[in-house]
Amino acid sequence: MADSHHQDGLGEPDQLERLWTPHRMAYIRGENKPVDGSEEECPFCRIPDLPDEDGLVVHRGELVYAVLNLYPYNSGHLLVCPFRHVADYTDLTDEETVEVAAMTQTAMRTIRAVSGAQGFNLGMNQGPIAGAGIAAHLHQHVVPRWSGDANFMPVIGRTKPLPQLLTETRRLLAEAWSSAG
Repeated sequence: MADSHHQDGLGEPDQLERLWTPHRMAYIRGENKPVDGSEEECPFCRIPDLPDEDGLVVHRGELVYAVLNLYPYNSGHLLVCPFRHVADYTDLTDEETVEVAAMTQTAMRTIRAVSGAQGFNLGMNQGPIAGAGIAAHLHQHVVPRWSGDANFMPVIGRTKPLPQLLTETRRLLAEAWSSAG
């Protein structure tokens, strides 16, 4: 007989409340993750062909673009991606390298203006062994941080509540982008 304080099928009571984040299951299952690293399977190659709202594109440059991470660590988590399908940072052209750096700076200014971010984690995971979820197409993470954002939720609850829908975050950042550059 099930305990009256928890739902059937959810396990034994352990004094912890649950915040369900079912959108993360797509990431865990590897949905839409390229199998062979080809451009045809690559989401970072498909996104630029979509309308900005559908692809969650915040800004397009000449050689790179900024897109919201579909599986964010924090609200406003952006990826700066070259349009060209290239895996390794050393394979970027000088022009692409400069534009990735400049767009990262503008992304930080924009996120600060919109959300008051107090810090950032920036980085590229080069190769699957380094944690790259999509290793075939280089992308730089721009993750905004706030004091206390790594509280008990990710440590104990193993989940991260995001206070805003991705579409709303994309709209706010896209609207503020030009004034932050």
